[in-house]
Amino acid sequence: MTEFKETQRFTQWWLWLILIGSWGSMVFALLMDPPKTLGGQLVVGILAISLPTFFWQMRLITRITAEGIYVRYIPFHFKEQFYSWDSIESAQVRIYNPLLEYGGWGIKYGFNGQGKVYNVAGNQGLQLVFKSGEKLLIGTQKPAEIQAAIRL
Repeated sequence: MTEFKETQRFTQWWLWLILIGSWGSMVFALLMDPPKTLGGQLVVGILAISLPTFFWQMRLITRITAEGIYVRYIPFHFKEQFYSWDSIESAQVRIYNPLLEYGGWGIKYGFNGQGKVYNVAGNQGLQLVFKSGEKLLIGTQKPAEIQAAIRL
């Protein structure tokens, strides 16, 4: 039985504005000066279609159960990453600065020993500190619900 589940996507308007602008620029360039070979046209066409599709498919799935925490960042993780309660020293929701602490959103490594982050949007996350000393921050849009599901 899942006690907590959250699926997040990139829904920021400014990100989609950049992606659609990039896509529009590629299509415009292709129309104004099409590649002379069929192979070149295919490469540009595939790039123009794959960029927005790639971001549309991206999602961060977090599940918390009695066994532990499962995280999957699609398309980067082919299967869920599992963190058992036994391996976790502490877990708490915190506010953080995605740009200053980790350099933005996505899968990143923090500055000054912050550890790894999986995030999509916002500035709240579940901070895990493992018994090994490693750290992982999992972004969330449901801080109260994820805090209530923590077993520690």
